[in-house]
Amino acid sequence: MPGRSSSNSGSTGFISFSGVESALSSLKSFQACINSGMDTASSVALDLVESRTEVSSEYSMDKAMVEFATMDRQLNHYVKAVQSTINHVKEERPEKIPDLKLLVEKKFLALQNKNSDADFQNNEKFVQFKQQLKELKKQCKSTCFALVRLFEIRELT
Repeated sequence: MPGRSSSNSGSTGFISFSGVESALSSLKSFQACINSGMDTASSVALDLVESRTEVSSEYSMDKAMVEFATMDRQLNHYVKAVQSTINHVKEERPEKIPDLKLLVEKKFLALQNKNSDADFQNNEKFVQFKQQLKELKKQCKSTCFALVRLFEIRELT
């Protein structure tokens, strides 16, 4: 989509955002890789709980999920920053083209500064992972309790 452009910031001319939009589209496709990684880490963690592997391995999977959720949040913030900057420049059509990289960095940092650990409560995959882990642990405890009771009953008879 044509707008004003030049390769140098502060100059005048027409800008084509098609290259930026294409790169942004490629970046958005990386979201599938993050989701796949979260699915894999979740599956491994659940397998570890089922097999009653040591807690440190489960903790490592939890840390991996936090890392994936962090990457997801950063990717979303960067995409928002780029889209917001492009939209602003398209709407404003300034005489001099601003430093787009600097504007994106400022918007990205502003979004990143609003981060908190509570953000993970909004990440669907992370929340699902925590719920599945909690449910599986309950099931394992129930199964262990039932087995202990069964052995106690057998010993009495």
